[in-house]
Amino acid sequence: MLYRLGRMLSLPWRLVLARVFPVRYAKVIGVNLKGDVTIYGSALNMFSAEPYMVTLGNNVFISVGVRFVCHDGSTLPFRKHYPSLDIAAPIIVGDNVFIGAGALILKGVAIGNDCIVGANSVVTKDVPSGHIVAGNPAKIIKTTAEWLESARLRSLEIGHLHGEKKHREYKRIFGVGKTT
Repeated sequence: MLYRLGRMLSLPWRLVLARVFPVRYAKVIGVNLKGDVTIYGSALNMFSAEPYMVTLGNNVFISVGVRFVCHDGSTLPFRKHYPSLDIAAPIIVGDNVFIGAGALILKGVAIGNDCIVGANSVVTKDVPSGHIVAGNPAKIIKTTAEWLESARLRSLEIGHLHGEKKHREYKRIFGVGKTT
């Protein structure tokens, strides 16, 4: 009861920190950061009740709405007869990883180095280094080397730009935002 009350009272502070400084918020709640991590959007609901069971490697990019869930809530209905029933496992993310918007990473998953997780994917099994997974449940769709070869051919060559300069280039390239 006191735990829940304390969490409620700290909510305004947590809301601001999670939105304005999502990586700092992840550190504060106990996520293990092994290098540079970028979190887009708020980290408030990104990590389940066990953030200390999530390890993020170096050069990791986490898009909006990603969730890391280290426990299995399906045990709850059975605790009436098996009070000690509990299933949980850590989540480990390697180096040079991008996790797309809305992805759900479940307990016990290890994502290797140089991986991409597609948007809205549900990752239930380990992702080997150098692979891209997508879908529900997530499946390997290609290697990152294959993807990079294709991406280099399709590149707009403006990845070095930021903010308004990048927006102007998008508008120029795609002919949007012009009045005729």
